[in-house]
Amino acid sequence: MDKEFAKIYEPQKYEDEIYKHWEQSGFFNPDVCVNKGICQPDAEPFSIVLPPPNITAKLHLGHSSMLAIEDLMIRYHRMKGHKTLWVPGTDHAAIATQNAVEKKIFIEEGLTRHDLGREKLLERIWKFLRETQSTILRQTRKMGASLDWSREAFTLDDTRVKAVRKMFLDMYNEGVIYRGERIVNWCPRCLSTLADDEVEHEAQKAKLYTFKYSADFPFSIATTRLETKLGDTAVAVNPKDKRYKKYIGREFAVDFCKVKLKLKVIADWHVDMNFGTGALGVTPAHSMADWQMAEDNDLEIIKVIDEKGNIRDGFGEFSNLPSVKAREIIVEKLKQTGLLEKEEEIDNNLSVCYRCDTAIEPLPSKQWFVSVDKKIKRLGGKSLKQKSIEVAQKNQIKFLPDRFKKRYLDWMENLRDWCISRQIWFGHRIPVWYKENSDEIYVGDKAPAGDDWKQDEDSLDTWFSSGMWTFSTLGWPDTFQNDRKTGDLATYHPTQVLETGYEIITLWVSRMIMMTLFAIGEIPFKNVYLHGMVLDKNGKKMSKSKGNGIDPIEMIDKFGADAVRLSLLIGNTPGNDLRLFEEKISGFRNFSNKLWNIARFMSMNIDEPRLIGNDDNSLKPKTDTDKAILRRLNDLIASTSDNLEKFNFSSAGEDLRAFTWNELADWYLEKAKIEGGKSEILNYILNTVLKLWHPFVPFVTETIWQQIYGRQNMLMVQKWPKNFLKKNEYTKECQQVKLVDEVITNIRVARADNGLEPAKKINVLISAGDKAELLSRHSDVICRLGTNIEKLEVKNQASNPGGWQPVACGSGIEMFLDLSGAIDKDKIKKELEQTEKYLVGLRKKLENKEFVQNAPQAVVDKEKQKLQEAEERAQKLKGQLK
Repeated sequence: MDKEFAKIYEPQKYEDEIYKHWEQSGFFNPDVCVNKGICQPDAEPFSIVLPPPNITAKLHLGHSSMLAIEDLMIRYHRMKGHKTLWVPGTDHAAIATQNAVEKKIFIEEGLTRHDLGREKLLERIWKFLRETQSTILRQTRKMGASLDWSREAFTLDDTRVKAVRKMFLDMYNEGVIYRGERIVNWCPRCLSTLADDEVEHEAQKAKLYTFKYSADFPFSIATTRLETKLGDTAVAVNPKDKRYKKYIGREFAVDFCKVKLKLKVIADWHVDMNFGTGALGVTPAHSMADWQMAEDNDLEIIKVIDEKGNIRDGFGEFSNLPSVKAREIIVEKLKQTGLLEKEEEIDNNLSVCYRCDTAIEPLPSKQWFVSVDKKIKRLGGKSLKQKSIEVAQKNQIKFLPDRFKKRYLDWMENLRDWCISRQIWFGHRIPVWYKENSDEIYVGDKAPAGDDWKQDEDSLDTWFSSGMWTFSTLGWPDTFQNDRKTGDLATYHPTQVLETGYEIITLWVSRMIMMTLFAIGEIPFKNVYLHGMVLDKNGKKMSKSKGNGIDPIEMIDKFGADAVRLSLLIGNTPGNDLRLFEEKISGFRNFSNKLWNIARFMSMNIDEPRLIGNDDNSLKPKTDTDKAILRRLNDLIASTSDNLEKFNFSSAGEDLRAFTWNELADWYLEKAKIEGGKSEILNYILNTVLKLWHPFVPFVTETIWQQIYGRQNMLMVQKWPKNFLKKNEYTKECQQVKLVDEVITNIRVARADNGLEPAKKINVLISAGDKAELLSRHSDVICRLGTNIEKLEVKNQASNPGGWQPVACGSGIEMFLDLSGAIDKDKIKKELEQTEKYLVGLRKKLENKEFVQNAPQAVVDKEKQKLQEAEERAQKLKGQLK
């Protein structure tokens, strides 16, 4: 043993040193594990690539949940002898990072990015990035994450730059990437495009305006965005709508607020006849649906709103006004001319930028896109969309929980071409060069020769690089030659699990599947485990503005990393949100201390601590108690292993906690104090329990292990325990001990019900039938384990001596307790008097009709419950006196 156990476990004294010891050992690296014989060269691989946290902010509880779950899997499989790899990395988060730096510069210096210029802004961003990245990596270590830091990746490092350019070039050459003008989601604040799944929707109240374009237009239409009507080129009606059938195909020239419009009435089955007037103005330049109508009907496309959210030139008095201001003026003009028929408030979903909450403006823009419907030779003539749907339908990729498979498939079925260009300076710059005064372009991994080429100013969507995460972190493209995998890619891909939050199933999971199928023709991962959001104790989303957030690092400093990990693992099931609060974390700190005290007691009763291998059969249990705990321990190994294999992490933790706290600490160790001579079996149990707990609470278990078994024997790389008993071995003894425990429990309950002080001794007579020999054999434990029995008699058949309290037990066993002299009758009488007074008050309240009729039902039900409990207590007290 390294040194004597402290009486209390203080995680702050051990955690940093333990992590440093782990990292220095090199065992986070599977190559080192192979070289040192921890796992075999041909061992089955188990790999996870860490979802890279954005470097814009410090670690939050979503990251902490992810780290706790993934580290649990990694440590378990490492102990199972798998060739286990967990690749770390961070994400440059292009738009978020540039926004954060631009905001900081503007607040502190009053400068915009255009004031600084591209090069100086990028210098500032990289400085910010190095600081925040360092913080996140330090915090990740604080969580105990056993990542292979020798393989650390960054979505914007040189290796990823090479991979991204190769991917862009390959997709461009196959016609999967193309440049074209289409309606895109545009953020006027970020001045950049957004993908469909980067657009969020906020419920709001909006005004629905019913109006006529002009007095001579034959019917009214309804809209929430009057300002876009300046660019209408058609009016759409449902072909079944009898009100407008005669107008379909006709064209009208109108003067709308002094802006000349040419409107064609078109038929479209998607028009809702019950919304508004059943007629909709078609603005092709500012609506995805209207753009499609324009293509189908050969309509003119007129751009009304520019990239800053203002009305473009050419629209008279509205030009250069913010769109909202233009709407206000149009409303007034329509009122003045009598053309505004109705103005009503409706429920509406506002599309906003997921980064800055600015209202999104759909507008046409020339951008780079990934075609999701193009047939691709390397995918057997199937498109990215088709192939990505197929691998899920065939369960080549499994979703946990399964209901998210439907969400994924629904998203993919309706997927449109993916806009991958962003109008920002930070990120992977698009590897395309344009020749001055020419339509010629060049796509490649470096600039073409000559001075008259200029690179595209835009950057790639950050999801383009992170969509390549599983294979680019494993060496692609260098490890993929002639359509064959080599190196890490051959060993660890596809990865076993992608563990991430359910909210990015469309943002990230779908992109990773498409990108990996295109690049190497296989799935990126076999399982997708989706954790929920971490909420406060009231089920509310945590946020700084609400003041209900929890800083995981503060909690680690206060309660230890193991307590934080357990609070994120136990009670956490895939796909469901988790409530977390400081009291819960504090409770798990108490468990860490309990485990410490259990180990401290056991270590003091182990003569010679020694490591137990899975093939060690030298243990010889001496008593029924020993055999029973070994049976339960064997079953616990089986259930824990099964739960971890099936991703039932909370169930595994709950079973471990119940065994450790109840069966081991409250029962077996208390019996061990009475029976004695437990050195070998205590050593065996301690070995096994620490191994089972290690993936959940690595710091406290490693600290205990090294104090008892030496610093050189690291728990992290010990072999996961195996079942060591035959199918029904010791099952009989387990059942017998359970019966003894029931007898003890019933005596304890009888003592408590009768208000006996712990020091009061009693006599007990047991009529045990065919269990007499068993209970006699355990009489010492029965008398001393919290029962304080002075004299115990166990007979095959016995009757109540008279005046003794009968205690029901079951299994053909009857017990009689001699409580004469042990019960304080005056105390019982006093409690009975107080209870009966309490009952009078409760009955009076419930007989009051006004209270029953006016009080909330929940309050009335609670009072009735109190009445029932008080009546039961009064009856019990009367029985004791009798």
